[in-house]
Amino acid sequence: MSKPTADNTPMDSKAPDKPARAVATDTPQPMRLEITRLKAYEHNPRRGENPEYDRIKASIRADGMDQPLVVTCRPGETDYVVGAGGNTRLHILQALYQETGEDRFYWVDCLFKPWRQESSLLLAHLRENDLRGPLSFIDKARAIFEAKQLIEQEMGRDNLSQRQLATVLRDRGYSLSHGLISQMGYAVHTLLPVIPQALQSGLGRPQVERIRALDRAARQIWKQRDLGDDPSFDGVFAALCGRYDGIEWDLDSLRSAIETEIAEALELSIHAIRVELDAHLHGNLIDVPASDPVPVAVSPSEVDASADTMAGDPGGAKAVRIAEGTPDGPVGDKPPAVSSTVPKVASAAQAGDADSPSNTSSQSSSDPVQDPLPRSVTPSKPPATDLKSLRARAWTLAARLAQRNGIADLVAPLSGKGLGFILRDVPDPSLADQLDADTLGQVSMLWWHLAACAEMTVAPLEAVVATLSDDSILRQALDNQDAGLLFNSVWTLDPGHTAYRLWRQLGDQDWHDLLNLMDTYRLIHRAAADTQVRLWGEL
Repeated sequence: MSKPTADNTPMDSKAPDKPARAVATDTPQPMRLEITRLKAYEHNPRRGENPEYDRIKASIRADGMDQPLVVTCRPGETDYVVGAGGNTRLHILQALYQETGEDRFYWVDCLFKPWRQESSLLLAHLRENDLRGPLSFIDKARAIFEAKQLIEQEMGRDNLSQRQLATVLRDRGYSLSHGLISQMGYAVHTLLPVIPQALQSGLGRPQVERIRALDRAARQIWKQRDLGDDPSFDGVFAALCGRYDGIEWDLDSLRSAIETEIAEALELSIHAIRVELDAHLHGNLIDVPASDPVPVAVSPSEVDASADTMAGDPGGAKAVRIAEGTPDGPVGDKPPAVSSTVPKVASAAQAGDADSPSNTSSQSSSDPVQDPLPRSVTPSKPPATDLKSLRARAWTLAARLAQRNGIADLVAPLSGKGLGFILRDVPDPSLADQLDADTLGQVSMLWWHLAACAEMTVAPLEAVVATLSDDSILRQALDNQDAGLLFNSVWTLDPGHTAYRLWRQLGDQDWHDLLNLMDTYRLIHRAAADTQVRLWGEL
């Protein structure tokens, strides 16, 4: 085995056939350099080990490198630095030379490119990594903001705006949108200090967008409810994020913790905060309620005594028809007016934020699968006509509506019978004391619409109650055929209030989903009639 001499010329080996010193020229030059004169790029965007390390090492051990390393040399230095990717290959060559001492790993074929500037070197590595394999979101974000610092130093600028940075990067051949740079900045400056494990384990842009949307929505509630200023919320948010940092990141856990924190600080039900947070997340208008409670509009004494009309269905199966009769009392009387000096919250899109959730995905990870659904009320060609697909469609729509209105935990799928989903219970009764009239009306009337589309009060009793827990108020009402209990638990407005209490208040996405859910309900019954299938089975 030949050994290098002190002047780096190997003994008993062929001398290098290329010059080992760069010539002053702008043209790339092929060179052969000693492994000891090569350094890895210290700002390599890829922070972790290349997952292909072992495979690349085996290939180089067997066949050598298939292409030269690109290198450059900083002014005033004699050693060379990897110029555009190749850090993994350099580390492998160094390891193989240490293991074997073979000359073929000591002399490295390189392509020298003249030095330009530090930021250009970093951007070259970014481009090469993009070509050879995608970087993790946080690795790329950190590299972009390191490049920003270098560019500022080179330009003599104090602080480039994100839009200015996007322009500079584009001029240098590395295009990123301002929105993406904004998300990267949030990940680097806000999230990396508190959830490094989650980010380094692969948390990507969609998850970062959802965390940011949750941050914004909770911050709005925090400030509107006079719980503190931005710095105080920052401390709470950072502490809760850090609590759940780990390789198995769960956004739902963070959201639940934030809801609990706010609810406890305000001494309110967590369900009330969940409804308010959903409204902020989806850009709905909502007032902060005054301290006066909003009473339930209907009392048991106001319920029509004709609850005896809850009888079996025409087919002979025992059915519960709680919703057939309406109370004689003033069920449509609105609760006492609530006032607030806090202005309504405009949607993020109205605020003109280019990075608002309206431009990105801000759905919770617990959202149901978002299948492609038509926007029209009566599609001329529905996507499916078989019962199984229609039931799945109804469940998706119902779950989506419930999730965006703070009652996601009340909707559950129902396989193989009925309308594809059920309601587990009524909304938390404490909402009546903690929501303003508009929001309470919207949640209550949406619940009744979902109950109607699931046929909760007209389906065969045996088919429904078996799916409900023993302590469910809804089950108690159905089991005992107690219309009063149900009307007293869910604010029941006069049907004439439907338009302005629900239809007018719903956001566009909720409105389209509600119309499609009602249309799907009709299609399910038509499909059942055409195929002579009993929707609720043989009971």
